[in-house]
Amino acid sequence: MVRFFLMLWLVLPGAALAQDHPVVVELYTSQGCSSCPPADALLADLAGHEGVIPLALHVDYWDYIGWKDSFADPAFTRRQKAYAHAAGHRTVYTPQMIVGGRDHIIGAKAMELMKRIEQQRKTAAPVALALQAQGGDLVVTAPAVPGGEAMVVQLVRYTPKAQVAIKRGELAGKTLTYSNIVRSWEQVAEWDGAAPLSLRLKLSGDLPGVIIVQRKGPGAVLAAARLP
Repeated sequence: MVRFFLMLWLVLPGAALAQDHPVVVELYTSQGCSSCPPADALLADLAGHEGVIPLALHVDYWDYIGWKDSFADPAFTRRQKAYAHAAGHRTVYTPQMIVGGRDHIIGAKAMELMKRIEQQRKTAAPVALALQAQGGDLVVTAPAVPGGEAMVVQLVRYTPKAQVAIKRGELAGKTLTYSNIVRSWEQVAEWDGAAPLSLRLKLSGDLPGVIIVQRKGPGAVLAAARLP
């Protein structure tokens, strides 16, 4: 029922999500975690909506129970731990959603997720990010930011959907579908905002992706845009 209201909220005209200011939702999940499928389903519900960029980062600290997550990357575990450290938290959880780099939600809490996305989409994006494909390259630009601050520019590539038959661990015997599975999360530049941003990136492969500008820390996401 809660997921129904989430989907209704996403399509209501009065709650239309700003396409020029998408909200990044990071889900930290694992194929070895029995409480993760409801959160995976929530993330799948968000996929395809222009005003939200949902990304699933599979962590590796559940692998010890006998099933190695086929999408897990130690770098994603480190990223989740860095969020916890920046927020003053002593531990990390799965499933956990981080909305816009700053709001932490433990578990599959659709109403809380709706609230946080709505709050963030109403806030003006501090960085006006623009992406353009030019001759096989990706050109990333943004005007200078008054006052400046320490920021990182990141390139994320993901697989839109994949199905996995899980043979061991807490979810043994289940075949689950995962959405927007992050395959790489790469910092491509540091930027202080004092001068306009201008990058030309060489892209390989055909996976969809997104550019994310974020405060160091990791901190709040300041802008995000899908690859053209």
